[in-house]
Amino acid sequence: MRMTYMRGRGTTMRGRVTFVAGLAIGLVAGARAGRERYDQLMRLTHKVADNPTVRKATSAAGQKAGELASAAGHQAADKLPKITEQAKQGATKVRGQLNHSKDREEALSDFQ
Repeated sequence: MRMTYMRGRGTTMRGRVTFVAGLAIGLVAGARAGRERYDQLMRLTHKVADNPTVRKATSAAGQKAGELASAAGHQAADKLPKITEQAKQGATKVRGQLNHSKDREEALSDFQ
């Protein structure tokens, strides 16, 4: 019985060593291939970014985004007083309800 346990454990260790060796080989091979692919993608990215048409489109998109952000800011500023007034009204309503509830509790405690 003890021999079976040792044999099983030896097989497991051999499997682990094989796995780790395969992992190391894959890591080294992948790192080389990965670096070459990374360099290739970076060259392509720089080529596209340096293209005058792309630069022009990027500039136009940035300008439009700035205009939209400015318009959204103006709209928010226009709506802010209304929202503030609604918040004040809501707070006043809640405050009134709380005061009414407090008055009821005091009246009930006086009654008891």
